[in-house]
Amino acid sequence: MINDEIRAKEVRLVGAEGEQIGITPIREALQMAIDLNLDLVNVAPTAKPPVCRIMDYGKFRYEQQKKEKEARKNQKIVDIKEVWFRANIEEHDYQTKFRNVVKFLKDGDKVKCSVRFRGREITHADIGKKILDRVKDEVADISTVERIPKLEGRSMIMILAPKN
Repeated sequence: MINDEIRAKEVRLVGAEGEQIGITPIREALQMAIDLNLDLVNVAPTAKPPVCRIMDYGKFRYEQQKKEKEARKNQKIVDIKEVWFRANIEEHDYQTKFRNVVKFLKDGDKVKCSVRFRGREITHADIGKKILDRVKDEVADISTVERIPKLEGRSMIMILAPKN
């Protein structure tokens, strides 16, 4: 809340330079802000009495938006990449998919490793678990297991996250 929106009878006032002015009536605090050609901003409305500060509110909002924009620009969005394995995968196919898993982890993305079972392969879920355990063991130095291998319907899923 700023200026006339503040409804308290008296406020603890902080000056434009950050100095403590003390507890003053709201009219007097508002007049001080107007004299300095600044705004009276309620910075702690739940305090008894509320804490208000004399500042240039437009400039404050502008700098706050700049900081938020900078923070959004610097943040890394983590994607979940998915790599499908088959229960009866050949060694070369496994190596190709494994290279993709390593590449995704090094890029900072999470990897969802899945083994899809077709037909009667589902009765041999232990084969899928061996494949996922092999992937887990081979990337143990660059990743952590976020979700252990678990059978869901016709596929077994494991999620790996990159180590920081």
